[in-house]
Amino acid sequence: MKFLKVKFSNILFLVVIILLIVPTTRKPIQVFIHKGLALISPSKVEESDQKTLSNYNWNLQGGDATIYNFNNAKGKVVFINFWATWCPPCIAEMQSINELYKDYNNDVVFLLVTSENEKKVSNFILKNNYDFNFYMPLSEEPDLLYTSSIPQTYVIDKLGNIVIEKNGAANWNSESVRSLLDDLLKKE
Repeated sequence: MKFLKVKFSNILFLVVIILLIVPTTRKPIQVFIHKGLALISPSKVEESDQKTLSNYNWNLQGGDATIYNFNNAKGKVVFINFWATWCPPCIAEMQSINELYKDYNNDVVFLLVTSENEKKVSNFILKNNYDFNFYMPLSEEPDLLYTSSIPQTYVIDKLGNIVIEKNGAANWNSESVRSLLDDLLKKE
């Protein structure tokens, strides 16, 4: 019996490896794995460790061709996510971001930033029925928002404090994130 268990686990492991090697099955499997990992809710940065944004000089172009000056975000609660359509962890967290966006887009500035081709991103948004707009950088982001890996997400309070700084997939539609946003929106 023990031999069969070992043999079965070896076969299962081999099947998963083969599926990850085959290009057509690799991405869906990676997204599935990252969705499991993204069940974890991001945690708030301790107040003593929070960085404060002082530079808001950053221009973005929306997928709808509007220009957004990040200076307009001063004094507001901001959700920034750097992502790409080819990135499995990014794809894994998109549904939770979309759900959060649907409930908070009137009160929170959502900036989902990508450097990809506009048409490719538009098709991805339409195909997945996402409600949010996406943005492409027209200038360099402020130093405190620089990232070399994606997905990278920041939640910034009205005073410019970075209260969440999360690299990797997360569940953005969790009770803890919603509670945090509610608290940030109440503060003057």
